[in-house]
Amino acid sequence: MARRQLRKKAEGWKAKKWFDVTAPDIFGRMNIGSTPADEPSKLIGRVIDTTLGEIINDISKQNVKMHFKIDKVSNEAAATKFIGHEMTRDYLRSLVKRRTSLVELNVLTVTKDGYKIRVKPMSFTMKRARSSQIKAIRDIMNDVVLTRANELNFDQFMHEVVLGKLALDIYKESKHIYPLRRVEIGKTKILAEP
Repeated sequence: MARRQLRKKAEGWKAKKWFDVTAPDIFGRMNIGSTPADEPSKLIGRVIDTTLGEIINDISKQNVKMHFKIDKVSNEAAATKFIGHEMTRDYLRSLVKRRTSLVELNVLTVTKDGYKIRVKPMSFTMKRARSSQIKAIRDIMNDVVLTRANELNFDQFMHEVVLGKLALDIYKESKHIYPLRRVEIGKTKILAEP
């Protein structure tokens, strides 16, 4: 007489299901990937990285990394919230040249609707600037970031940061102090929500 074998509970990869990850409303709730988990509760808090080029389908924006954190899971879909962005290292290294100045700043700002954000704008000059010119450019960067954040809500401000409008505003204001080659927002991080 043959013995019946008891089936073992599925372990490892066989026990996991794939969940579709969607971007938040400010990026059109589009699918940004999928991730495996054996329990939906284990997905909450997981950070998903993608590029802006993949989100807006523009290959010229592949140098912007977007960070999302999963905060809700329902059925087989995981919803995310935006927690920050940064430029890729190879892109930033390509912007730094000899005999030029890099002007960096770290600004803590609060948007109109109460989001606390750290913004790191960067300006690249054509030639080496004097310290007084660097200080003046830094002051302008600080003023532009703080005023735009106070005028706009979170969604509008992040659109301006990610799509380059804020960097363009800084460029227009600062180019009268010293000729600039490029202005970028190197990194943002959402520190607190209202």
